Amino acid sequence: MLDVQPSRLLPRWWFVAALVLAATVLGGLSIGPVPLTVSDIWAVLVGHLPGVTRSETVSLAHEAIIWDIRFPRVMLGVLVGGTLAMAGAAYQGVFRNPLADPYLLGVAAGAGLGATLAIAVGGAGSAFLPVAAFVGAVAAAAITYAIGAASSRTSSVASLILSGVAVAAFLTAAQTYVQQRNSETLREVYSWILGRLSTAGWSDVRSVVPYVFVASVTLFALRRMLDVLALGDEEATALGMPVTRIRLIIVAAATLGTAAVVAVSGLIGFVGIVIPHLLRLLFGSSYRLLIPLSFLGGGAFLVAADLVARIAIPPAELPIGVITAFLGAPFFALILRTRQGAVR
Repeated sequence: MLDVQPSRLLPRWWFVAALVLAATVLGGLSIGPVPLTVSDIWAVLVGHLPGVTRSETVSLAHEAIIWDIRFPRVMLGVLVGGTLAMAGAAYQGVFRNPLADPYLLGVAAGAGLGATLAIAVGGAGSAFLPVAAFVGAVAAAAITYAIGAASSRTSSVASLILSGVAVAAFLTAAQTYVQQRNSETLREVYSWILGRLSTAGWSDVRSVVPYVFVASVTLFALRRMLDVLALGDEEATALGMPVTRIRLIIVAAATLGTAAVVAVSGLIGFVGIVIPHLLRLLFGSSYRLLIPLSFLGGGAFLVAADLVARIAIPPAELPIGVITAFLGAPFFALILRTRQGAVR
């Protein structure tokens, strides 16, 4: 781990992380069944700026591939991966639990139940699927928080985690019941559960941007508070922090962002655990660095994973959740082994 003050690391590593993200975005735009050059990509992107005329050097087919297919998919990958990683870092800070992830409060189970109901009623192409998944995710988190908040303040963190486990178990059981009652939709449900960016369009990007913006700005503004919460509730309260209110705001922001991106991408695991862990190993545990770098790192990771999913078994595509599990599970196991070795 680098032993340098976060204030000195911040500008330098923001630049490095942004450079890595830009490189993965460029790879996502250029690599595919139809290879595209950097000059073609640049001409198309510049040509869509206000007041700039379209370049005649790029064919209409290549322009459609770049602007209508690959670019919205890559941008959605950045938003989904960045939000999941940033929310994971926030949850780990709020709950002081390195195993916390964006699905901790039953968000995944709620989104899964909402999506299953939408598919059962309207089919895989239902226009209500993102809305149903979003409503289910937010409702699950709200129920979890309401149950956990009913306990004493001294055990609020543990109560929230246990409430999340209970709510997730109940909603998963309900989802299984709906699936069994509508067995003809099992394929579509599992396809959504494994995660996908293949149907991404600009409408998907536009639908999640407001929620991601609110969540990102909130978590970025409160990142110093996460450093204070890491000291413990009593210490934070002694320093004058309204612990309960700050925790509620952070959890609400992280859950809002997670619910929005899960609604359009399906359930994509390990991003919210692996990326914050990796960055913590490299740069330390200060959330002044961890929150913004998690967004950039998570975005780069998911765009790269989506690229692998697209080219691994052409002409078919692997679900992106399979790729993140293949990459994330061994890394997570290595982290656990390293931590256990450190404890010994």
